[in-house]
Amino acid sequence: MSRLTVVGDCLLDRDVEGEASRFTPDAPAPVLDEREVHTRPGGAGLAAVLAAGDGHDVTLVTALADDPGGRELADLLHRAGVELVDLGLRGRTCEKIRLRAGGTSLARWDRGARTTAADVGAWTPAADEALRRADAVLVACYGRGLSHLPAARDALAATVGPLVWDPHPHGAAPVTVTTVATPNEAEVVHHVPEPAGDRLEAVTARADRLLGRWGVGGLAVTRGRRGALFTRGDGMPLAVPAPAVGSGDPCGAGDRFASALVGELATGALPPQAVTAAVHAASRFVAAGGAASVRIGVSGTTAPAGAGDDAFTLVERVRAHGGTVVATGGCFDLVHVGHVQVLEAARALGDCLVVCLNADASVRRLKGPHRPIVPAADRAELLRALACVDAVVVFDEDTPSEVLRRLRPDVFAKGGDYGSARIPEADVLAAWGGQVVTLPYLEGRSTTRILQEVTRRDS
Repeated sequence: MSRLTVVGDCLLDRDVEGEASRFTPDAPAPVLDEREVHTRPGGAGLAAVLAAGDGHDVTLVTALADDPGGRELADLLHRAGVELVDLGLRGRTCEKIRLRAGGTSLARWDRGARTTAADVGAWTPAADEALRRADAVLVACYGRGLSHLPAARDALAATVGPLVWDPHPHGAAPVTVTTVATPNEAEVVHHVPEPAGDRLEAVTARADRLLGRWGVGGLAVTRGRRGALFTRGDGMPLAVPAPAVGSGDPCGAGDRFASALVGELATGALPPQAVTAAVHAASRFVAAGGAASVRIGVSGTTAPAGAGDDAFTLVERVRAHGGTVVATGGCFDLVHVGHVQVLEAARALGDCLVVCLNADASVRRLKGPHRPIVPAADRAELLRALACVDAVVVFDEDTPSEVLRRLRPDVFAKGGDYGSARIPEADVLAAWGGQVVTLPYLEGRSTTRILQEVTRRDS
């Protein structure tokens, strides 16, 4: 993986989870019976943790207060595997506390006044070194002073690799060497209110005007459920729709988008490719529960779906919340409607679906030397794009037995007519009390049949 440096304002986020079953007698306000509290870095800290969860070597340049909240942030970042360059901050750590019940936020309580550049300590040689050694840089601005610091701006303006700037209405404008700036739609409207409306032509016109004003290389406007629009101002924009995610939690989606985008650019992706990958990463993040799904334990971070080793962290999280983990397996070469129906049926059996996908060598052993038609990386990406698939694990063996032993799903679903025949995976799942089921399969649909029909028509 790559070396990334994140520069920006860090917050302390707390989620107070509980049960709200009654209202106070003196106001129409729910009473939250606290069950547990989860704390994580917020702002640039969350972006850094997510990038580290993708497997990158991450350094965070930020400004932490010398108070209990600042020390807690430093500890959380350390445990998440993030190297810290602390410039120091006068004032109190900003805390954002969400009161939540049943996965829904009831209220947010903010502590700590907004800081400015005057409160941020001096830029340091260690911060310069963090920029010099990075394969790519992300500025995660939360309008609390760091992006206004003259020395920081001078250092960022000298960046030679990819630079992503996630702006804030109270922050400074991106430096002109920025590769891609990532404002959300509301932030673009804040800077360029006209033309009004949310139609694509209006969004594009505002984005192009802001792009010209900032003078950066490209603008990726994030649009929530509508995905993102990427423009360089010199032709047709790229519109990237977001996969449907149902009723996920969008908190932190912007940080997930920006951290995925900078990671893609660091590994050599072109901006349009990186924006597309970032939209899908953000969608998976929202579907997995957003920022509330990020857990940092004693041994490190448990990242949300869509990050690095997402299948196993997803399973751990679903199981921790008492959910049902479902897995299925196959080659999925030339995905067709029969595959989709089986995957949708499998997902309906539980709270997440992990697809165990045969690697290319495994497919060749099972199907012959001319298969697969589609390589594993493309097959995995196609499966992840389906709303019913939460994660994909590629395995090299002929059967998914080993990966199933690692995942330990509650249910393994298989499409096809097996009658009374025992599926080999049944013995594997029996070791932990798991259940193997078969699902109805659409007759007449198969990759082999599609290939036979293509051959017949070409002959």
